[in-house]
Amino acid sequence: MNDVVADKRIPVGISACLLGQKVRFDGGHKRSRYCLDILSECFEFQSFCPEMAIGLGTPRQPIRLVDLPEGRRAVGTKNRDLDVTEALQDYAEQVHKEATNLCGYILMKGSPSCGMERVKVYHPNGNPNVAGAGLFAERLMQLHPALPVEEEGRLKDHVLRENFITRVFVYHDWLTQVVPHLTLHEIIQFHSRHKYQLMAHHYQGYKNIGRFLAQEAPRLSLEETADRYIHELMGYLKKPATRKTHTNVLMHLLGYLKKHLDGATRHDLLSAIDDYRTNKVHLIVPLALLKHYLKRYGSEYVQQQVYLDPYPHELGLRNYI
Repeated sequence: MNDVVADKRIPVGISACLLGQKVRFDGGHKRSRYCLDILSECFEFQSFCPEMAIGLGTPRQPIRLVDLPEGRRAVGTKNRDLDVTEALQDYAEQVHKEATNLCGYILMKGSPSCGMERVKVYHPNGNPNVAGAGLFAERLMQLHPALPVEEEGRLKDHVLRENFITRVFVYHDWLTQVVPHLTLHEIIQFHSRHKYQLMAHHYQGYKNIGRFLAQEAPRLSLEETADRYIHELMGYLKKPATRKTHTNVLMHLLGYLKKHLDGATRHDLLSAIDDYRTNKVHLIVPLALLKHYLKRYGSEYVQQQVYLDPYPHELGLRNYI
């Protein structure tokens, strides 16, 4: 993959322990082979450890989330006088202000600072209560809702992995291709390229954003249009695409070829799409066939669809979904 992504790696934040840095409370790490050996080829990781950044050091007393009368707090497991709630939230605000180039963020699961969800929350007496998000992660997501965020553990799921990486590349495209020379025309052109990508994730969102750009955007300021557009788009893309929604997009793409294919070729394409729909093959099978014919017969509009190549094919993501 090196030749494909050389000097074009996308800046992505990551919990420092996932890069093998010994910053955990016990002096250890949680090195992620997938992040370091695979994703580092296309992502330029910027590491953060909120607990180290606020001065806790390592090894250190662990902290936990506790629901107290004054609200949810991050306190020491041994010394309850250690309360780093505001410090973690303030550090999230610092990262949000300073690391404006980030196109995604990979978090450490279960962490009272970095966990995205299902982090243990306790009663004051020490008994388990509910589950929530780590305070740093929660604040970061509140401040930057468009930013693609995922936990390293969830990246083991092929669908969630593909969804996260897709969102990172979409957001990077937005930051590098649209934001530097923002116009309504550029937003519309960006949307045009991502239409089928959006359709695969959220069909109603596809219709909603199209209506917004056509009817409401011309009456708003450029800044309002851009802000609403990217937040709605990234929100809709959080919904993972399914075999049903991918099949719908594949059939739409096939429609661009109906005047150019003979009956036997069309039958082969339909069979490949149906094999995918019925879980007999992975997405790469019908898509590779469609891309072959779209390259020969497709219009410029359909050939520019990001859905066809949303990320480097060397990642092999569509070989598993």
